[in-house]
Amino acid sequence: MAAPARRIAWIAGWLALTVAPASAGDIASLQTIGFSADGAIFAFEEYGVQDGSGFPYSNIYMIDTKADRFLEGTPVRSRIDDERASLGSVRAQSAKAASAVLNRYGVSDNPGLLAAYNPVTEGGDGKTLAYRAHAALPPVGEPYRLALENVPLPAPENCAGLVGDTKGFRLSYTREDGKPSSRTLHLDERLPESRGCPTDYRIGAVAIHHPFGGASVHVVMVQVVRYGFEGSDGRWIAVPVTDMP
Repeated sequence: MAAPARRIAWIAGWLALTVAPASAGDIASLQTIGFSADGAIFAFEEYGVQDGSGFPYSNIYMIDTKADRFLEGTPVRSRIDDERASLGSVRAQSAKAASAVLNRYGVSDNPGLLAAYNPVTEGGDGKTLAYRAHAALPPVGEPYRLALENVPLPAPENCAGLVGDTKGFRLSYTREDGKPSSRTLHLDERLPESRGCPTDYRIGAVAIHHPFGGASVHVVMVQVVRYGFEGSDGRWIAVPVTDMP
């Protein structure tokens, strides 16, 4: 090989090494599905490909927004233990498994408004988010502003030796329809094992439903950043706010 060719090959190899990511975690994608007509039920899907195994998965969650808990019989979790399987196939599998309960509450008929979305690709620490409650031009109403802070909490037993510090979170409004607010929407007092080993949180999105003749429902989607096999994993939890104008 001539010297210039060797030099080009060496530079190309060096660039490949330096720009390659040091780790590749599993940040789940989010798909809001919708609300029941009265806003009492909210459904969303998270999906992706597991780091380590390469298996595609899809989880569908249905939340009782007033009680702030999972609807009975949910979440619906699907995974295909074959790295050659497609995301489309596993998402179709979970949609079929959840179809009866989704149809029972008419969730697909009320998609609601995705009022804000803040993916990790936009950068920043994800600790604040502002939005308006209506999609209109010129704007209607004043902004709502959210703030999130991490809260150090003892790790579940299954996290021992995996991470140094585990965290819960506090989620609050700093403004509601333009007015100053200090209302706390969620405060962790302990870490549920279902979160894995969480090290950080981000405000990821806000979904809103305006029921006919009823109070609006806002749902804040919080992304849990947790220890993963090949890097940080990301999963989603919903914080419903029902006493809205």
